Amino acid sequence: MSARIVLFGSTGFTGELTARALIARGARPLLVGRDASRVGALAAELDADCAVADAAAPGAASELAALLSPGDVLVSTVGPFVRWGEPAVRAAVAAGAHYLDSTGEPRFIRAVFERHGAAARDAGCAVLTAMGYDYVPGNLAADLVLREAGADAVRVDVGYFVDGDRAGQFSGGTRASAAGMLAEPAYAFAGGRLVSRSNARHVRHFDGAPAVSIGATEQFTLPATHPSLRDVGVWLGWFGHASRPLQLLSGATALATRAPGVRWALTTSAARMVRGSTGGPDALTRARARSRIVAVASDGAGGELATVRLAGSSPYDFTAEMLAWAAMRAADGHVSGSGALGPVQAFGHDELERGAADAGICRC
Repeated sequence: MSARIVLFGSTGFTGELTARALIARGARPLLVGRDASRVGALAAELDADCAVADAAAPGAASELAALLSPGDVLVSTVGPFVRWGEPAVRAAVAAGAHYLDSTGEPRFIRAVFERHGAAARDAGCAVLTAMGYDYVPGNLAADLVLREAGADAVRVDVGYFVDGDRAGQFSGGTRASAAGMLAEPAYAFAGGRLVSRSNARHVRHFDGAPAVSIGATEQFTLPATHPSLRDVGVWLGWFGHASRPLQLLSGATALATRAPGVRWALTTSAARMVRGSTGGPDALTRARARSRIVAVASDGAGGELATVRLAGSSPYDFTAEMLAWAAMRAADGHVSGSGALGPVQAFGHDELERGAADAGICRC
């Protein structure tokens, strides 16, 4: 492996899991964090090199870009990404390096595709946002089900679920990201185009379990690879019986945030109440959870044509292993294309299916 893998946010919960996954796979990443003592201690434990950079610092993008060369890979796990994610993606594009992150935040995902995609294409690098449990398995499941459904499929819906010990599965960073999402604008792919739409505006059931609508990567990536699609729905099934109340709260929040200053106040309050990087579930707790993803393809009359189900390891374990797998593939030159890409576009369906299984999620 000639290209360097730089892991930004390596001392956060997801970052450390990813660092350990990379080392276990034989990589030697450069670990980067804002706290010199913490990143130094982790680097010493893992026998890796390290550097210091702070996403909140004015020159963060320049500091990160100085660590990169064309063809390198920057992996960012610094969230909430709406607050801290911008410097990393700008640094990667400026250096001509490939970029991956662990976000699940719709506003940041949209910014990556709409604000950074063209610049990355011009720089000859790929930017791959949401390359973990959010939202690789849904992209894979949707591609599988659309292949099976054939030419009559014009709609696909993807549901994300966590079975088992769901309540204990969220880190501080995940809670911080989720807390700000309700007040943030999101989107849907409906009627053949991307439209603005709040998160949790709709509720749908998969295998009898409710899930709320969310913005994800599938609304950008699937129409690019399946041009006949008219509608792409992505749904989060973490909330159980709270899905309907969440839908009502989302509608009320969407109305309230039209007033000047309300969105800023809600987002600021969420940031104060829920801090990121406060740790997450230990290995035993994660082992009690299982990811489940369901994709359904439908025809123009709403008739279901095919269903695909994936299942496997917990969201955090899969995210760390998937980021490590993708970073190493990118460092070895196995990324197809440039610009803002989805996982199927970047790695191809067959290779991605093998990579996802290797990271812990496969067809069931």
